[in-house]
Amino acid sequence: MGAPANPFAFLERSRHTLRLGIKSLGVHRLRSTLTTMGIVLGVASVIVMLAVGEAARFQAIQQIKELGATNIIVRSVKPNEDNTRSRQEGIFQYGLNSRDLERIVTTIPTIVSATPIREFRKDIYYLNRKIEGRVVSVFPNYLEMNGLKMQRGRFISDSDNEQFANVVVLAAETAATLFPVEDPIGKSVQVGESHYYTVIGITEFRSPTAGLGSSLASQDYNRDVYIPFATDRVRFGKMVTYYRSGTYQIEKLEISQITVSVDDMNHVKRTADIIDGVLQQYHPKKDTAITVPLDLLEKAEQTQRIFTLVLSAIASISLVVGGIGVMNIMLATVTERTREIGIRRALGAKRRDIAIQFLVETIALSSMGGLLGVILGIAFSYVVTYFFALPTIIRPWSPLVAFGVSVGVGLLFGTYPARRASYMDPIEALRHE
Repeated sequence: MGAPANPFAFLERSRHTLRLGIKSLGVHRLRSTLTTMGIVLGVASVIVMLAVGEAARFQAIQQIKELGATNIIVRSVKPNEDNTRSRQEGIFQYGLNSRDLERIVTTIPTIVSATPIREFRKDIYYLNRKIEGRVVSVFPNYLEMNGLKMQRGRFISDSDNEQFANVVVLAAETAATLFPVEDPIGKSVQVGESHYYTVIGITEFRSPTAGLGSSLASQDYNRDVYIPFATDRVRFGKMVTYYRSGTYQIEKLEISQITVSVDDMNHVKRTADIIDGVLQQYHPKKDTAITVPLDLLEKAEQTQRIFTLVLSAIASISLVVGGIGVMNIMLATVTERTREIGIRRALGAKRRDIAIQFLVETIALSSMGGLLGVILGIAFSYVVTYFFALPTIIRPWSPLVAFGVSVGVGLLFGTYPARRASYMDPIEALRHE
């Protein structure tokens, strides 16, 4: 039996090959630097694109999650045409009513809670200051079900509704406009023409939401004022008067929206179908619409995944271009060092040693480019956020993936030059001038 191979000799040969590869790159610093630029820009662009895509995905998903994964939103929708009776009376009647709320709550066992709201636009005054805001009549659970938080004071309570209290909670922008200096708590504000309410709290600022689905319009919560639902019934009644285009328009709308909470996420879609079936029996004008945040969440995640993949694919093109540049330079290097390859083969170097040397050089170039690209990509992400106000989120895996892809590109595009160098005829190589 032959003597076993010496592992230390293999390690020493590998270290020698690695030193030769690094040394060869150092001889041509400028060329090596220019070669890595394609990899650097490719990795940086991948990281920036992933950061922008991830931020867009995060914002869309967070916005939908704030609506509640176990919630169902039923909204009143103004139909295109008034019915004949409404036109004759000059009153536009549509949307949800208290009977709909009772039917939904009493007939569907999977529903654990439901909160109605009514909303309409009014001018809100304090002294000589005015802001056009959205008056929202609510129950106490509106705060939690819509993801709002209190900045100061308190929100509407059960006793406020029971006592028909004339109290109001101001949203952040409404409070800042009407009370730029004073403390609004305890002050009285005028809502509409002649209604006065005592301020009991202020909500925290919340980013406006974009429209989600055909039945849920965009909303700016920061210009709202919140009053007890029962107080709204007493003070404003079921009729709301608007002055538009020189004429008065009267609308009869009892409930603008009902937010329903379901006992289990698995029951959400089935419950939404049942609610839709119940409402269709009593609303032939199609003046209601249902939005299921869970469906929107699933669609948003799927859309954002595709969006991120497209962005990554576009950015990866620059990595491929960088890999082609590395391959081009390595082929030129093989031609320049043909005689060196012949001498090494004549002195006993194996094909494997020649191939490894050139692969080491290629991987060193791509690894160095990948590392610089990661640093540049992270820096560019912060620059994009700072100068262009475009949010970016860098996940820990994105730099690792970009760096791994850069090394893989170097290995892929360096294989052919290394193979070409290792299969050179030693005699022909020695004759090369």
